[in-house]
Amino acid sequence: MTSEVEHVILVDEQDQEIGVMEKMQAHREGRLHRAFSIFIFNSDGQMMLHKRAANKYHSPGLWSNACCSHPRPGEDVLQAANRRLQEEMGFTCRLSPAFKFSYRASLDQGMTENEFDHVLTGRYTGSPVLNPDEVAEWKWMDTGLLYEDLQLNPDHYTYWFKAAFPVWLRLM
Repeated sequence: MTSEVEHVILVDEQDQEIGVMEKMQAHREGRLHRAFSIFIFNSDGQMMLHKRAANKYHSPGLWSNACCSHPRPGEDVLQAANRRLQEEMGFTCRLSPAFKFSYRASLDQGMTENEFDHVLTGRYTGSPVLNPDEVAEWKWMDTGLLYEDLQLNPDHYTYWFKAAFPVWLRLM
């Protein structure tokens, strides 16, 4: 993990930039900021999931989409998504914007996620090279089985994934 202080882009409800704040402060104060989530699918249409590393500052050990993070100040969403996909999962692929949504959730460790989330999709058929500071494990999962598991075991998944996945299903 890096000791460099990360900053996020604060935005309004229309995703217009209104400032910059240190990432942990933004999460402690629940300030609305820009984020992205990447949904990766293989040639069989299965979705790549990853389990967050145990040392993550919130939601450790929960399953989520292939990659999720925040663009840095001066970085657009697509640049940031490609950077973080390489840093966390050890690969890149062509990413396309799918949809945007906002959500707010109280999490563990006194954190609040208040994000304007850009969801991107991509195709990849290989095996990732995991960054152990970010990811504990990964798997491919059939989207029908994933939908069922989200209903049966919601506590196994991150809040933002539980919010984004049904939107993706409706748009398919």
